[in-house]
Amino acid sequence: MIPKIPASENDLARLLKPGEGPNLEIKRSTGELREGLQTICAFLNGSGGMVLFGVRPDGQPEGQQVSDQTLRDIAQAFERFEPPVDLPIERLSLENGREILILRTTKTLDSAPFTFDGRPYERVASTTRKMSQEKYENLLLARAHTKRRWENEPAEGMAIKGIDRDEVFRIVDIARSVGRLVGPVGRSLPDVLTRLGLRTDGRILQGAVVLFGKTFMPDYPQCELRMARFRGTTKTEFLDQRQVRGPAFKLLEEAEIFCQRHFPMPARIVPGQMRRVETLLIPPDAMREILVNALIHRDYSIAGGAVSLAIFDDRVEVWSAGGFPKGITPRSLTQNHLSVQRNPLIADVFHRTGLIEKWGRGTNRVVEMCRDAGIAQPKFEEITGAAVVTFRVRVGETAGAEVGAKVESGVGSRPETQPESSTSPVPVQYQSLEDRVLALLSNGALPIAVISKQLGQERVSGQLKVVLKTLLTGARVEFTVPDKPNSRLQKYRLTKKGQKTLASQTRHPAVQRKGSNP
Repeated sequence: MIPKIPASENDLARLLKPGEGPNLEIKRSTGELREGLQTICAFLNGSGGMVLFGVRPDGQPEGQQVSDQTLRDIAQAFERFEPPVDLPIERLSLENGREILILRTTKTLDSAPFTFDGRPYERVASTTRKMSQEKYENLLLARAHTKRRWENEPAEGMAIKGIDRDEVFRIVDIARSVGRLVGPVGRSLPDVLTRLGLRTDGRILQGAVVLFGKTFMPDYPQCELRMARFRGTTKTEFLDQRQVRGPAFKLLEEAEIFCQRHFPMPARIVPGQMRRVETLLIPPDAMREILVNALIHRDYSIAGGAVSLAIFDDRVEVWSAGGFPKGITPRSLTQNHLSVQRNPLIADVFHRTGLIEKWGRGTNRVVEMCRDAGIAQPKFEEITGAAVVTFRVRVGETAGAEVGAKVESGVGSRPETQPESSTSPVPVQYQSLEDRVLALLSNGALPIAVISKQLGQERVSGQLKVVLKTLLTGARVEFTVPDKPNSRLQKYRLTKKGQKTLASQTRHPAVQRKGSNP
């Protein structure tokens, strides 16, 4: 039980009679301020407590002289707490003209764990000690799931008509197809939002707006994606730029399309074989993982923030407002670490679509994918309050290129059209693999084996599987047997959205190969 602040010397005597305990610590003077604030840190991480300055170790109050400098020293020491702490400094005057200084804190579950001078502390009986790393990480995880978050606050003024019904049920259908939404769902939009945790007590939450909102200005300017392709390695000259506002899954799709338009498709000519082998400079799954992380872990309480995608000749950067979640450091992201989610409701919906797991393995998988592709692992940084992930790709460096193979690559120029074999039915203006798949399906539904063969592949490649998964998630293609994704009769067919994408590529064809006829 947290002691009450004594109002008199008699109250103080009664308080000190049992001695120190789980919620009481005594210090002779503020000469022991550092140790006293370590105990305050322990109380903040536990059930609260009180520290008294001006009491001898034997429990006899003697007080101390308190000057303005004494109070300033305590206030400055508070700055060494993380998260910030601002406790009132209580003063009890003694008959000898000296004073007892009192610091008292209550239980603060929503903000724990606290650190002092970068270290967490805990209280065990009458002893203050450093907290174990495991307990500290568990408290960080609990804080990430606190009841008061931006995403689970009511969206003021938002009615059900402001939610995109088609987008909600598109995601529901994907979640059901991958087995992460079981049982009856129904067609009631309010009920589905409630089941997803995005509607409470009849009120739509802000997380629902991020995921499925129709309009975003002026109340939700943070639901924005900024994309740019720069010439060279600086931000001096734009080759292309876009700013898009919309729900999270739409922003993910826009980012992937922008990458497809501006990433080259490097190829190597294998000695002794009359064919080209194409490999993306950055593994698609790795790029998608980082983009998803940027969308689900960013700090949406920063109204002017956004997710930014910047493509240079030598690198690709993804910026996310708000830095990494508490307890996550850039270094920890390449090691084993807890899954700390700043926006668990938003993350849960992404998890249900199969785009993420919940085991803190996402960035580790990105590192592994880059290693397997033969490129450097991404660099994780915090810069001016933003989380930044950088993929380095040097001109002339191709992911997965074999020794002795002739390489055609480079991020510094627009991709050239890469013609298929003379028997390929795909027109040459479709330069990315996704575009070529869409072009094939424009003639009718096809099974994956036929798609692979018509692309000139000897067997179904992992890259083709990734592309088809991307097109399914983006609703540009769909299954002909949606209830049985693994059916041997399964085919892929173009959706209306896919037709629009294909039409836009026809209106803006890829750059022709040098020397070819316009």
